[in-house]
Amino acid sequence: MIRALLLCICVPFLAFGQPVIETRPSRFFAEMGGFFASGQPTPFWLRSNQYGIVPNTLPSATFRAGVRQDYSYYPLTDVTSPLRRDRFGIGYGFEAVYNLNAQPKKPLLLPEAYVKVRTGAFEIMAGRRREIVGLVDSTLSSGSYSWSGNALPLPKIQISLPNYTPIGFTKGLLSFRGAFAHGWFGSQRKVQHYFLHQKSLYVRLGKPRWPVKFYAGFNHQAQWGGVTDQLPESLVKDGHFPASLQDYLFVSLGNSLGRLGGLDTTRYSKFDRENRVGNHLGTIDLGVEFSSRQVSVLFYHQSIYEDGSLYYLTNIEDGLTGLRFRNLNPAHTGFRITGAVVEFLYTKSQGGNVFGDGNLFRGKDNYFNHTQYQDGWSYFGRGIGTPFITPVTDSRPGLSQYGFFSNNRVRAYHTGIQGGFAKNCLFQLKFSYSENYGTYDVPFPETIRQISTLLMLELPLNQRGLLITCSAAADQGDLFPNSSAVYAGIRKTWDFYKYRVRK
Repeated sequence: MIRALLLCICVPFLAFGQPVIETRPSRFFAEMGGFFASGQPTPFWLRSNQYGIVPNTLPSATFRAGVRQDYSYYPLTDVTSPLRRDRFGIGYGFEAVYNLNAQPKKPLLLPEAYVKVRTGAFEIMAGRRREIVGLVDSTLSSGSYSWSGNALPLPKIQISLPNYTPIGFTKGLLSFRGAFAHGWFGSQRKVQHYFLHQKSLYVRLGKPRWPVKFYAGFNHQAQWGGVTDQLPESLVKDGHFPASLQDYLFVSLGNSLGRLGGLDTTRYSKFDRENRVGNHLGTIDLGVEFSSRQVSVLFYHQSIYEDGSLYYLTNIEDGLTGLRFRNLNPAHTGFRITGAVVEFLYTKSQGGNVFGDGNLFRGKDNYFNHTQYQDGWSYFGRGIGTPFITPVTDSRPGLSQYGFFSNNRVRAYHTGIQGGFAKNCLFQLKFSYSENYGTYDVPFPETIRQISTLLMLELPLNQRGLLITCSAAADQGDLFPNSSAVYAGIRKTWDFYKYRVRK
């Protein structure tokens, strides 16, 4: 409090002499809590989109601690001006989670361990970091289709434009953000030592203060490289997936080997020669935002691509559609709604139930599954994308045991609401209803319906960063075993601000 008071007193005087106050924020936190359940499976919304840190079975105790330091900030000479980031800076983050009685036995997890360097508008990051990829609400959403935060973050090296950056000659009318990354899957059940290729590019049309802004972009994810001794020669040549520099270029550009001439066919399996190197997926996203001083409304849609169906528009009806509302009015102590999301996910089409030659038979996309990378679009047993496409390990034992993701034909409705009450108390509510059909190859015998709910509360105990977090979740339906559980924890945060006068 004293430091903040001195800052408020000093800044107006320093502003006349042109020096500025540099601020470098750091945050430490520690949390301990426990999950208590009526049954073994963890309810859907307690474990989904939690970056892989919540066990699949309960009960369990958890201990979490972390530190994060961001780039330096400093205000303009006018103290009413917004904070401006330094053009060069270093930041980092580290988080450790220990789950007692975790099943499977992986009690210690590191969802974040990264270093980042900022130079101008660009950022270079190395390590594991919590991220969501795609045009979507980041808090209340059911999850971005291809990269939702459902699994433990992959270690990677990434160069990015993390914020929308205007193109100079357009005077802020056009802005871009994007990323290009190389990551490591490591060794999973079926394939060892394989890689991630990831890139994204998004454009915003409209200046930040305009009441209407348009968004468009894409993200591309690919699994490639690695070795295995569990697949026949028709799927992998001599146990090694293609991993040369030329192959990396094929992966980056999404080249179809079947359309390229002059290849050394002795290096590729029959499957590779007829397809692309690696397992590719992603979305093409569109959005429009309406905003004023009081509210912001964002409409977004993600169209899915995996094997060319979207190019021929045979799976155009598949995708994630959402509407996000944000209340921008200043907070007060009464009951208030600060945000809401409504979403619809549809993945039943997949281009139809026939795959063969010709543009009209580009079906059976089999989302998140792959013939070579048989753990599919997953990392340490968790789906990387939307949690509504579910692994066989999460479903009731009596349902299909096909592949890794036994349920990828889904119709799902989701809503989320967040707000506050009393003084600084927060709440979040999620409700989802889904109709599940299995896969084209092994469909469920009938439509499987599922309801999943979550209520979360944050109750501050004092003004020094000590708060209680409580969550209650339940599953009811035929996809997951019926279960309910609560989480109760206590969390302490320490915020530090390092100030220094810069001339």
